[in-house]
Formats: sequence, structure tokens, C-alpha cells
Amino acid sequence: MDSELDSYALNKVLLIAFHYPPVNVSSGIQRTLAFSRYLPENGWQPMVLSAHPRAYPSVSDHQLEDIPQGMLVKRAFALDSARHFSFKGRYLDVLALPDRWVSWLLGGVMSGLKLVRSQKPAVIWSTYPIATAHLIGLVMQRLTGLPWVADFRDAMLDDVYPASGARRRCHAWLERKVVEACSAAVFTTPGAVELYRQRYPHISDSKWHLIPNGFNEEIFEEVEVESKNNLETSRQKPFLLLHSGVLYPSERDPQPFFDAVSELKNEGKISAQCFSVVLRATGHDELYQPVLDRLNINDVITLADGISYREALSEMLSADGLLVFQASNCNHQIPAKIYEYFRAQRPILALTDSQGDTAKVLLEAGQGSIVALDNKDAIKAGLEGFLQKVRAGEEIGVTKEAAHKYSRRAFSSELGKVLDKVGRVNKE
Repeated sequence: MDSELDSYALNKVLLIAFHYPPVNVSSGIQRTLAFSRYLPENGWQPMVLSAHPRAYPSVSDHQLEDIPQGMLVKRAFALDSARHFSFKGRYLDVLALPDRWVSWLLGGVMSGLKLVRSQKPAVIWSTYPIATAHLIGLVMQRLTGLPWVADFRDAMLDDVYPASGARRRCHAWLERKVVEACSAAVFTTPGAVELYRQRYPHISDSKWHLIPNGFNEEIFEEVEVESKNNLETSRQKPFLLLHSGVLYPSERDPQPFFDAVSELKNEGKISAQCFSVVLRATGHDELYQPVLDRLNINDVITLADGISYREALSEMLSADGLLVFQASNCNHQIPAKIYEYFRAQRPILALTDSQGDTAKVLLEAGQGSIVALDNKDAIKAGLEGFLQKVRAGEEIGVTKEAAHKYSRRAFSSELGKVLDKVGRVNKE
């Protein structure tokens, strides 16, 4: 290895992340943003290697203020194949392997090597999705010999994703290379840890680590006063049940919930005067609005546009209840919003498999209103019972004290410990 790279300050870490402000996504940026904010409290000075904003499908300046002052952020050349290399809406498959942002690879590696030479980080960290982030991490590890922590916010492969074909083969190859080359692999749920432990039985258990997602206490405190004022006025309005975030047609199919609401309305057990559901930023309104119209429940259920992150947290704080959708084919996943729901301290109705990680973390936090996502009759009974319990004061949210353990600040200390471990190995 080049003599310039022989000595490193153990308190520096290079974070490789596609999702970082100003990308306009609700939860994807929060993990890296929190680590970049809180790692210095744990003895590590981060720097961020991200993509040029032109590669983002949508940008917003809403969270630029949350980037820590003085943070070194390098935005490498990157394009989106679907927008920049397409002709009449079509582009070559090879330009989307392992994903549409593979053009970030060359610029990311070149920019990363410059950061390594000038800043001398002790550890490289990358986070998936996007898969190209791990590809950059893999190349960087091989070129520099630095220890590498691979962070998996989702599994790179599951039963249905990616679909069979070149992309699935590419993901399978990259995943195997990543877990074999990295010094530590970090996952957000116990189920994901077990999935990879079984998938790669030859890998030592010491490589697998669990660091869940969480909530950002500082941002919550900023919006809390205004949200409490909104709560005072909302008490004169219908009971508000809120889902904040994407509703995937396969992994979070709301059709049984729609059918349950329709039957409850037809039976006179709910009405728009006393009950309202807001599905915020579903990402698939064009699929769901015709269903609401056909079932005649568009007065009860509203499909609402996306809003800023702080506005979304404020809406959670002012809702009467919060709604979770998670199918059994995602039992090894936990929606990141769960932890923000905990901090919002509102009662939670979860439509999910009782055996999955989502149900387990809800029960751990004292939230017991859990019914199967695909069982319309169970949803009817569960929703009716949930409303009765909340109105009677028998169903409450997670206390602020209980929610504290799920803060991103607390989980950043766990990443600090992982960095300490792999950093010491490098020094020795």
C-alpha cells in the first residue's frame, strides 16, 4: 500500500451514502444524517461521500440545515440512467446494474481516494440502498486496504426482489462480495441478521451487528411546541388515524384495510363526521384513489401529498392514532417510521404479521394493537376495538422515557463501538 496511506487517525470515518441532503426522501437520509451528527460524540469524525444532486429524482433544501456545521461533504459525479441515458423512456439494462446510479461508481471511487489521501480516515462505511454505494465501498476497500463497515438498511436480496434476471444476479454477486470483504456488516433488524447468518453460514458470527433505525430527538423537540398547539385545535375534529410514507402494493397492500373501512362505514360504525384516515405520500395514489372512489370511502380516507420531514413529524404528533402496514413477506424488516411513531407518543394500530420483527418491536414498546394485514375481518374488529380503547383512554402511545432507547443518538454510540473494533484491528 502507498506509504501515504500507512498511518491513519483512528477518529476519522468516511461515510459513503447516496441518500444525503438535498435528496428529497422522508426516511432514507435520516440514518446517515444522524450518524454524521452524533458520531463525533463517540470519538469519530465523519466525512461524507455522496452523489451530485443532479442524480436525485427530487431535491429539497428542507434538511440542508441538519448537516452539521463544518461537515466535509463531497458530492461525486453521478447521473440517473432512467433520466439521463434514456431514449423515449427506454435505456440499456447494463446502465442499471446494480442500479440506475451505477455512473456514480467512477466519480465516487476517484473522489473517495482523494478523501482518503487528504483526510486519512481509519474506516470506510457505506450504506445500502443504493447498491452502488456498496460497490464503491468494495472498490475502495480493495484499493486502500482500509477496514470497511457495510450497512444494510434493507436486505440486498429477498424472495421477490430483485426480480429474476440480470439485476438479481448482479445483486447476488455484489452481496456475496460485500459480506466477504467487509470487516463488519450492520443490519437494522434481528430478522435481517438471522437471514444473513443463514445465507452465509461460513461467515463468523462476529461480523454481524444490529443497529436499528431510530428517531432524531433534536428535530422532534424543534417541532413539538407547534405540534402541541395543533393538537389542541385538532381535538374538535374527527379522530385522525395517520399513515406517513409509501404504501407498496405488494409489501404494504392497503386493499383489505380499504374493504374493512368500507364495511364499517356501511354498517354505520364509522363516518366521516367522527373518523378520518390520512394516507400521506403513498407513492401510489393513482392505484388507490379509484379503489376509494369505488368503495365510496373517499370521504373517510384521504390520499395526501408529501410534505417536509418536519411537517411530517408535526403531523404525527398531532394525530389521534398512527397506522402501520407491513406484510408477512417483510417479517425481517421494520419500517423506519416505527421509531418516529414511538417518539410521537401516539397510539399505534399495526397491520402486520404477529410473528415478524415489526410486531416484536411494537410489543417490546408496549403497543399491542396488532392484526394481520391481509385479513379484512380481523382488521374490522381490530380497528373498531382500537378506536374504542383510544377514546376510552385505555390505549396510549409509548412514553417519552420508554422511547428514549430508540433514539438515533443512542444507536450512533453502537456504531461508534463497531468502528472502534474494526479501527483497532487496522491499527494492530
